[in-house]
Amino acid sequence: MNRLTEAQYQEISEARDAASSTRRPTCAPLEALMFTPIDVLDKGFVRVVDYMGDDAAIVQGARVSYGRGTRKTSTDRGLIRYLMRHRHTTPFELAELKLHVRAPIFVTRQWFRHRTASINEYSARYSVLEREFYVPDIDSIAAQSDSNRQGRGEKMSAEQAQEISRILKDDAAHCYDNYLLMLNETPDGQIIDETRTGLARELARINLPVGIYTQFYWKVNLWNLLRFLSLRADPHAQYEIRAYADAILRIVEQWVPHAHEAFSDYVLGASELSSQALALLRAALTPGEKLDPRNYGLAGRELRELLAIMPELSNRLIPE
Repeated sequence: MNRLTEAQYQEISEARDAASSTRRPTCAPLEALMFTPIDVLDKGFVRVVDYMGDDAAIVQGARVSYGRGTRKTSTDRGLIRYLMRHRHTTPFELAELKLHVRAPIFVTRQWFRHRTASINEYSARYSVLEREFYVPDIDSIAAQSDSNRQGRGEKMSAEQAQEISRILKDDAAHCYDNYLLMLNETPDGQIIDETRTGLARELARINLPVGIYTQFYWKVNLWNLLRFLSLRADPHAQYEIRAYADAILRIVEQWVPHAHEAFSDYVLGASELSSQALALLRAALTPGEKLDPRNYGLAGRELRELLAIMPELSNRLIPE
């Protein structure tokens, strides 16, 4: 599947070949990624189109220094880890990233709930949408979860999954054919039937399913980007948006490796404990009789979540 046309690849190639001198700090690993699409899902992508700042910009903002400084990298790393650990957010806001994204509309609906970025999306009132639809891999087609109202459960049988895949493809194709019929226009702007009048694009689009791909530009500062990733790279996030979050995480790792490391250690790989959970944990560290979690205000779902983080704790607890 070619995600971009030859003309688009040519445009990207020309943009990558163009170079200009600058006094702005640049990040060599991110420069190597500039403009190149990173494939996501079956037909989507993420690509870096611009950025400002790097790890040194975070340090500079925290110290309010006049230049990039001459301190050792290890010192900068330690400061960034301190800032992340104690949630000193503003220095991270001084670095920014602009991405070009192609994603299914149902993914963008989740994405745009993060209202701390500047967004401009492809307009279906102005242009004809591409004939590109997301269809999950057979292995990703699963039944509704019994325990999570907004999540997947067990995988469906291969026969059921194949049937659902066929339905999704057929319905998408049928809706798109009718979309063009109502427009009386092909995606490249050619009139289909000179004797008919095309429906307004802003009305014709309402027939399209949310699996159709759209495109948008997204500019966000690093702290708000990390907040987005903390939710969308989480194992509980829907697989499709998590695939985009994972791709962006790889970009962040190249762009701000110290911030990425601190984020991975103190946010993605960490767990927060309530004061009740912390009190129970402290008590469990002292030898003695088994503890009743209800005496610490813990029961039900909250207790199960704590035991999922620290299953060994169950050996010190009286069962519910």
